[in-house]
Amino acid sequence: MERVYLGEIRQHLEKEILLQGFVENFRDGKAMAFLVMKDITGKVQVTIEKEKHPELLEVLSQITQDSVVSVTGVAYESEYVKLNGIEVLPTSIKIESQAAALPIQREEIPPTKKRPGVPRSGIDERLDYRWIDLRTEKNQLLFKAQTVLAAAMREYLLERGFMEIHTPKLIAAASESGSDVFEVKYFDRSAYLAQSPQFYKQMAMASGFERIFEVGPVFRAEKSYTSKHTTEFTGFDLEFSYITSYMDVMKMEEGLLTYALAKVKEQYGDAIAQQFGVEVVVPDKPFPIVKLADLYAGLKEDYGYEVPESEKGDLTTDAERMSYDWSMKHFGSEFLFVTDYSAEKRAFYHMRDESGVPMGYDLIWRGTEITTGAQREHRYEVLRKQAEEKGLADDVKFYLEFFKYGCPPHGGFGLGLDRLTMLLCGLHINEAMFLFRSPKRLTP
Repeated sequence: MERVYLGEIRQHLEKEILLQGFVENFRDGKAMAFLVMKDITGKVQVTIEKEKHPELLEVLSQITQDSVVSVTGVAYESEYVKLNGIEVLPTSIKIESQAAALPIQREEIPPTKKRPGVPRSGIDERLDYRWIDLRTEKNQLLFKAQTVLAAAMREYLLERGFMEIHTPKLIAAASESGSDVFEVKYFDRSAYLAQSPQFYKQMAMASGFERIFEVGPVFRAEKSYTSKHTTEFTGFDLEFSYITSYMDVMKMEEGLLTYALAKVKEQYGDAIAQQFGVEVVVPDKPFPIVKLADLYAGLKEDYGYEVPESEKGDLTTDAERMSYDWSMKHFGSEFLFVTDYSAEKRAFYHMRDESGVPMGYDLIWRGTEITTGAQREHRYEVLRKQAEEKGLADDVKFYLEFFKYGCPPHGGFGLGLDRLTMLLCGLHINEAMFLFRSPKRLTP
């Protein structure tokens, strides 16, 4: 018999069907037993009248929370059943996998007059048993929404002539953007885990691919313990040729994000609001743009925030956070493009204007930076000089070769898919990832 998903059960009423899933809740009374099953699509109540089914008593005595069961039976509509108005009367129940007592409490159980409450397990405990924690409807919603987000971004780019590529994550150069890298033993020499596909995205431009994107792992050897940092995440990167300025890159990104968020809101907006208390807002285009110096001036005027002189060339963490309120106040936008950073704080491969200002931007969403984008320097001699200024000419010698034999003007950006998910649902990064990695966490 073919399995029926619980979310489709209404299409199979009053027919014998096979259901499979986890036991979310089980109440075993003297005359009746009630089992709530769940799978990735939904939940259903299974009602067992013990007097009618003495053959099920033995299996009922072995059922535990989170056991995996197969139930054969008939589904009926019932006005007495609160859970979707449907109950299943089983003819057979098979335990596929009996669960031991759970080592974590996934959600807080509030106290009642008859029993004390049970606190939720701490985040570290829940991450130790992440596969159990992920069984909840709330956590599974995260990844359903993330799937729609990534699929919509892919769809948007494919419709605009982009190709998807897959670049190496083992690289020979230790330096790329100034961030620390993970060194690994590679036969008789050292290799490094890529901080991004940046070099190879640009190689694709030199290859005449014109429009490419990649979804893949990114590694950052940073000892950061913030709500938004992780040592490994999934990056969504793109690059495209024949741009006229970095404004073309910004326009591409705002179109991409607006399209993707509209898809998420359409499919899961109500569920995200219900489960996480966060509204999925589809932004208006164009996104507001502010120069870094003007943002600092605005933050000083509105909030009395003064940045140290030594940090004025980059966006401080405090200013990044405060920019959300400032942008909402002045533009009514959750998104804010910030431009005109100092060359000292930007990667060597960012093109600079005649005044030496990098032709790039950061995109801030809800007070958190989600993107650094730019027009790239595609002229070999200029690029080589900028690499020398940063002391990187020897490390990136192979990369400079990409520009020696002709390369069109181009630009691009990268997004962290996990950080987008985090901000979408108002979480800490460790709860927004399938498996979180930090300087202190390498398992499970």
